[in-house]
Amino acid sequence: MSHQALVLDANILVRAVLGQRVFKLLNQYYNTTTFFAPEEAFDDAHKYLPQIFESHNLDWHLGAAVLNQLPLLVQCMNIDVYSEFESTAKKRIRDIRDWPVLALALTLDCPVWTEDQDFFGSGVATWTTNTVEMYLIGS
Repeated sequence: MSHQALVLDANILVRAVLGQRVFKLLNQYYNTTTFFAPEEAFDDAHKYLPQIFESHNLDWHLGAAVLNQLPLLVQCMNIDVYSEFESTAKKRIRDIRDWPVLALALTLDCPVWTEDQDFFGSGVATWTTNTVEMYLIGS
């Protein structure tokens, strides 16, 4: 069994906190796949999740507890690691705000796990939550 890597977009971090499936997949495949996310993705999750919890009348303390556990499963990568691919990523992605995720995937030469259509056609393999287990099983 070989070890593989996967870069997570902010929307996957959000789904890991809001639902059960993503968090379960992260736990299930932690030993065979190294999960990464740029610090900007973690920043976005920290920014948007409290608002999402409030708008749905959910207990943010429970969400915050899950969010604070994510760095145990997903390595938060500093911009210094992937900044050399910034210009390349910005040229390849439709939504320029997503460049850190693409740049990290280019740096690590691995796929992206996202629900964002903007990654399709960026030159990096892209998996959604509905399809990612096919990649994870292949490890």
